[in-house]
Amino acid sequence: MAGRRPLVVRGDDYDQRFQELAQTGVDVHGEASFVKVLGRRSVLDAGCGTGRVAIELAHRGMEVVGIDADAAMLATARRRAPELDWRLADLTTADLSAESFDVVLLAGNVMIFLAPGTEAAVVANLASALRPGGLLVAGFQLDERGLTVEIYDDLCRAGGLSLVQRYATWDREPWRVGGGYAVSTHALAGDGVLVDGEPERAQGAVIVGPISA
Repeated sequence: MAGRRPLVVRGDDYDQRFQELAQTGVDVHGEASFVKVLGRRSVLDAGCGTGRVAIELAHRGMEVVGIDADAAMLATARRRAPELDWRLADLTTADLSAESFDVVLLAGNVMIFLAPGTEAAVVANLASALRPGGLLVAGFQLDERGLTVEIYDDLCRAGGLSLVQRYATWDREPWRVGGGYAVSTHALAGDGVLVDGEPERAQGAVIVGPISA
């Protein structure tokens, strides 16, 4: 049987796709721009992969920790930015009790790539890493046969979180019911939070982002 490829190869191959897109003029940093506008300081990039988003957030002056269960992806992240804090761990069981963050970010369709049945545990674990006023931000493709916004909101509610805003893209296009992609921001239930510079209180399923039917 052929030997396994070096760990950095698969991570590098994945990362190369985004580098090629950037060379064509495509903005590959929509997630980082979205988070930066929130005005927060510290970010846990959960499911950070090769570190594309985390590295860009660090370049924009934010404190970032990247965590992923894929050693190959993390090998690339560590090579690209050895000065950042990269951690190999499963999002379900990672011990985050000693830390807290202003933002926990789930970019890159992380939620739909989780092992089936672990979604609730992941959301609850990540919610525990939020400091008061913190935000859980997730973007993923929607599938009526898989993860829907209704199911995701239920998972967040079970983890003590309430919906603050929802968009259709990282560029903040208005959310439309029945859309194929959603970027959702949740806060600890009852927290007073600032979104887009305006004070809002997350209670129930209050949505302060633009929505179109």
